[in-house]
Amino acid sequence: MIDNLAAGVRAFTSNAFLVTGERSVLVDTGANFDVVDALHSRVDDLDAVVLTHTHRDHVGNLEAVTDAFGVDVWGYDPSIDGVDHAIADEETVRLGDHEYVALHTPGHKNDHLCLYSASAGVLFAGDLVFQNGSFGRTDLEEGDREALIESIDRVLERIDPDLEELHTGHGPSVTTDPYDHVELAAQMARRA
Repeated sequence: MIDNLAAGVRAFTSNAFLVTGERSVLVDTGANFDVVDALHSRVDDLDAVVLTHTHRDHVGNLEAVTDAFGVDVWGYDPSIDGVDHAIADEETVRLGDHEYVALHTPGHKNDHLCLYSASAGVLFAGDLVFQNGSFGRTDLEEGDREALIESIDRVLERIDPDLEELHTGHGPSVTTDPYDHVELAAQMARRA
């Protein structure tokens, strides 16, 4: 099961997805809201935190989560404060009951990862792409439009056209034709 703990939060935050099953994993911690309370109301324990990237809105609650649950944090670049272990490009990680492949997708930020499970039909896209063809900002430090376009193309080549769920770093998840939203983001990033 995938539950966005930031749903309905009015503060500036990223989405924070709790994936439950064999392993309870939090994908991004969000910021500026009590994610620990939200976690405690849903699970007794947490197995890991996995980060799509380390922008403040995605990791603002990181210390609170690690303090409360004593969990390790996984991300692309362990040289960044708070990241305990590296997830390499193409490495497989277990979220809930499914294996996800980590895809290094720079362009929005150098340490950006997307997580894709073909068997679950799920893509955690972080801030790479959003609903309706929106895509991640490239005007921030480490932003690079050409790299972002290459990353979107890479994800498009990897995901199945029958993708069932697209979980993005901001805004609602997409469960109706999510592949089309990724495809549109690839087109829109080229036009902007």
